[in-house]
Amino acid sequence: MARENITLKCSECGEENYISTRNKRTHTEKMEVKKYCPKCKKMTVHKEKK
Repeated sequence: MARENITLKCSECGEENYISTRNKRTHTEKMEVKKYCPKCKKMTVHKEKK
């Protein structure tokens, strides 16, 4: 199975807000996505936790 479940963590407050999947064969580096953090109440960079 190529897809892997990942947790996205806010880089500012450390809150784990999102669960997503990625293809570990084609996307080998850790994911970084700009998403809304409800704790910070603004758009922040969310990094893959693992």
